[in-house]
Amino acid sequence: MFNPFTLENKTILVIGVASGMGKATAVACAKMGATVIGVDLNPEGMAATMAGLEGDNHLSYHLDLADDSSWDALLEGAPQLDGVASCAGIANMNPFSFVIRSEFDRVFGVNFFGPVLLVKALIKAKKVKRDSSVVFVSSVDGPRIVHVGNSVYSASKSALVGMARNMAIDLAPKKIRVNCVLPGTTDTPLIRTGNVTEEELEENARKFPLKRFGKPEDMAYGIIYLLSDASGFVTGTELVIDGGYSII
Repeated sequence: MFNPFTLENKTILVIGVASGMGKATAVACAKMGATVIGVDLNPEGMAATMAGLEGDNHLSYHLDLADDSSWDALLEGAPQLDGVASCAGIANMNPFSFVIRSEFDRVFGVNFFGPVLLVKALIKAKKVKRDSSVVFVSSVDGPRIVHVGNSVYSASKSALVGMARNMAIDLAPKKIRVNCVLPGTTDTPLIRTGNVTEEELEENARKFPLKRFGKPEDMAYGIIYLLSDASGFVTGTELVIDGGYSII
């Protein structure tokens, strides 16, 4: 049956497979026929995700996005890739007047520098094939909307969108497409940081036109579209998946 969204015979690197969007993306990619290369800082969570994937020949590597000295095993041992889905990220809630340099270093290290420089290293190591696709998970926070006390996180995600657009131009001669997914609030551990109660989360969810937060699977399916041949003429753009929140 014709299916332009299939990932059969594709090898996909998923960054941040231990939980949330990364886990959902790894699971969905495997179901769509891909061989998944999973990486994460959390070895136990990564192992649990990888053990549950459909199919065979999946691989995993323990690494720290913020520490490029931990990337060697991946750069040396990984097979050539048809796609990269960068789903790892950390949050940071602090009013601008109180933020300090170390917060910028920590958040940008994981949300921006880590994924961008890892993709650069993979390309330099000739691990990314021609006609491949790179997908960064950014956010509507920063590129589309803002929230009180979210300046550092928003800045990191805005920087990621700007970099992805430029990467799309610079990598076009290699036939490597680069796009971003911009999730709205998604029900992952990232939103349960102890700063808000369950009641506040439920109240916030009712503000969305679809009356709920996104699910990790909602984001995974958008990522699969951008990884697949169905998006073969799509590069340098952002796919907003926020339940309509940014238009109200």
